[in-house]
Amino acid sequence: MFAICNLAIVPLRFEPSDRSELVSQVLFGEHFKILEQTEKWSRIQLAFDGYEGWIDNKQFQIISEVNYNLLSSSPIIMNADLVEYITTPNNYLMPIPIGSSLAFLDNPDINTTQYSFEGLKVCGVKPKSELLRTAFMYLNAPYLWGGKTPFGIDCSGFTQMVYKLNGYSILRDASQQATMGEALSFIEESEPGDLAFFDNEEGRIIHVGMIMENNYIIHAHGKVRIDRLDHLGICNVDTGRHTHKLRVIKKVI
Repeated sequence: MFAICNLAIVPLRFEPSDRSELVSQVLFGEHFKILEQTEKWSRIQLAFDGYEGWIDNKQFQIISEVNYNLLSSSPIIMNADLVEYITTPNNYLMPIPIGSSLAFLDNPDINTTQYSFEGLKVCGVKPKSELLRTAFMYLNAPYLWGGKTPFGIDCSGFTQMVYKLNGYSILRDASQQATMGEALSFIEESEPGDLAFFDNEEGRIIHVGMIMENNYIIHAHGKVRIDRLDHLGICNVDTGRHTHKLRVIKKVI
């Protein structure tokens, strides 16, 4: 079975329970495969990044395999403003966050509710220099484990959404993103938009941020914020203390 998210922001959970850990979110217009289904929950795999989790059966719309494949092969079109509104024929307004997928709106077989959108859209690959401009749109967004929106976002959700809005596909979790791209030996070799990864005492990648000019980094830690980056890791500009230990810098694009 195949489906599409027809609500603004839907939780993707580790287990089939409202009390289960939030592992990610499914934004309006994202499509996915249904891998397993119970009476109340479905285990799904997102088409964009292959990420899996459980979603409430009341929070999506079934689509055909033909339409799933059509969406998967079509260019990704997204809402480009922090918050915009989808409208229905009865003028009902539904807010959707930046990064919502809009490609299905022109397909009457999927868009049976006849949603319409008149806001700013973004599509295609942008220059790498645009990454930081997009990143600044999330500045001060509160940290939320599993989050992907300006209303709550985690470190890897932040980097993934910034890249996605500029036409680049990267994986969901920091540890997954760290497997991508070319490793750099020194911070001095990096350029704005490259990704820096940080590990814990056991050597596991637990954090990611986006490199800026002049040894600054933008990342989600408490909120999306800008701190200093040196050979040891992230130095909090407010406390002067290091908060994350640098593991590797990757040039993904």
